[in-house]
Amino acid sequence: MLKVEGVDKSYRIGGWMTGKRQNILRNVSFECGKGECLGVIGESGSGKSTLGRLILGIEKPDSGRIVFEGNNVTHRQTRLGNISAVFQDYTSSINPYFTVEEAIMEPLRALRGPGNDLRGKIDVLLSRVGLDSSYKKKYPHELSGGEVQRVCIARAVSTEPKCIVLDEAVSSLDVSVQIQVLRLLKELKEIYQMSYVFITHDIQAAAYLCDRILIFKSGQVEETVHVGQLKQVQSDYAKRLIDHLITF
Repeated sequence: MLKVEGVDKSYRIGGWMTGKRQNILRNVSFECGKGECLGVIGESGSGKSTLGRLILGIEKPDSGRIVFEGNNVTHRQTRLGNISAVFQDYTSSINPYFTVEEAIMEPLRALRGPGNDLRGKIDVLLSRVGLDSSYKKKYPHELSGGEVQRVCIARAVSTEPKCIVLDEAVSSLDVSVQIQVLRLLKELKEIYQMSYVFITHDIQAAAYLCDRILIFKSGQVEETVHVGQLKQVQSDYAKRLIDHLITF
């Protein structure tokens, strides 16, 4: 369903006059199947979040391509209603002047237009993420971190997308809230039959939610492994990384 083919990405460093560029992703290729949760783990600076932005069409690769159901994700129509995201920084993910209802309606109106009455759907979405209808008129500053992230998740699933990119979506939450949100994500994945690209540094979270894990090193895919075989990774880097993340 989602296919990344030979993707390279670099950024200019040292100002516009130097012409120097830093390679972030190099010849990255992998696939994420329908209904699969693919974890992406790696050290800070390994290129995980850059990969997430490319999948979401926020940025374009220098070379290679990313296709979703055969169409390039750089085209808005490919992404619209099909690919959504939940980010780490939930405090800046929602317009502070929007109510919860307005925040969730935003992608729905982009997909269906302003003429549709979507209020009944908002109640269902809030219920799905463990919030009651009284939250509709609240603003982000009136909610806890866990509640805001639940609203972000409700917004992400509102268009019933086929794929959600989760970029460190639980890492800013307290441990007890992380567990609740991970359980919620697992339930929603089954309800909507979605695929996830789960970008994280938390190996326990990835092992709980994911089917396969892609291990990133310096902007390249070092190894891909099924969750049940994590202890059988082959490369020395993957062994060190997993041992470090488990004991961290």
